[in-house]
Amino acid sequence: MTGSPTPNGKVIVHVFGRTDVGRTREHNEDTFAVADLTAFNATLQPEVRTHVCGERGSLFMVADGMGGAAAGEVASQMAVETVLAELNARWRQSQSTDAETFAHALKASTETANAKIHGYAAAHPENRGMGTTATIAGLLADTLYLCQVGDSRGYIVRDGQAIQITKDQSLMQKLIEAGELTPEEAEVSERRNIILQALGPEAKIKVDLTSQQVKRGDVLILCSDGLSGQVRANEIAEVVKSEPDLVNVCKRLIDLANEAGGPDNITVVAARFEGEGLPDAGAETLAHRVYRGSQERPTVPLDRSSIPQLSALDDDDETSEAPTVDAEKLAPPKVAVGSAGSGPTAEIAPPTVRAKLPEPPPPGGRIPASTLRIYFGALAFLVAFVALFMWWRRG
Repeated sequence: MTGSPTPNGKVIVHVFGRTDVGRTREHNEDTFAVADLTAFNATLQPEVRTHVCGERGSLFMVADGMGGAAAGEVASQMAVETVLAELNARWRQSQSTDAETFAHALKASTETANAKIHGYAAAHPENRGMGTTATIAGLLADTLYLCQVGDSRGYIVRDGQAIQITKDQSLMQKLIEAGELTPEEAEVSERRNIILQALGPEAKIKVDLTSQQVKRGDVLILCSDGLSGQVRANEIAEVVKSEPDLVNVCKRLIDLANEAGGPDNITVVAARFEGEGLPDAGAETLAHRVYRGSQERPTVPLDRSSIPQLSALDDDDETSEAPTVDAEKLAPPKVAVGSAGSGPTAEIAPPTVRAKLPEPPPPGGRIPASTLRIYFGALAFLVAFVALFMWWRRG
């Protein structure tokens, strides 16, 4: 992993993102963002859809909200706005341009987003239980740094194969690692939507910080589980391989998820990396790789006046577009994010939200860590009881 400016040429980013409400949900709780961090432009205008990765890098993010009523929309929107604002303060305003500062700014921004959402829920009982997953990928030179919380996913498509480079923070993933389930069994389990972490439900989180060296021609796919739960990795790879246009890649993947039933909101961000600043693909194996930088780093003092406050969102219309970050508080003033129905150039002023009691989460919805402890305890007891019974019978 180099993570430093590449002397041999430019790294060119082609990117697009799209979100869809799906076939069964009444409104969209997903949010995404893509950004040229050097220009601090987070729209999907042409200058971002194809841009040179500058000394401050590029950002790609998907957040999948939960909580009923408008709580999930608020949480995912708050996560994206906070990460962008924190990166502006911690990274763009910093004198350092090294990879370690960048990686830890991503991690600290994710942790701050958790604290803000948790505090907001505590102050607004009507949004109790709100939370969101977050898969955040930052590109600096030839290296991606990823922060993972929850079960949205990141894949890299290389040589016709889509390899998952994030690790789900879910009950199913733990059971797979323990040898209790196969991946195929986990895909059809009724408990596949139980996640161990999300931004918001708990005061503290453990961010999974990983890194991957990017090769020329690699395609990054970030998605919510509305896609990964319905479309397999080989199908993702086939779409990317057969479709050079990233707009069509996002559309076709969403169409596949909807054809499979569309039981959840579906969000995709697709980014292709080109340029002489990247090496050709070799024999390296793609996998989940923990970032091996320093474990502890002094906190960078922040000017909190540069961080905008959350604008409340409207839950009346599942096709409403995403509000923008307050551009007057974030210079340069080009920041927008994508939510339900947002088009490639959406920059919409924020509407308001009505306070109301949250609806119960839909069947199959995510269960945050506080509730999950009950499930985990019962499961551990059951496994121990069965093991003891089998030992007794053998005796």
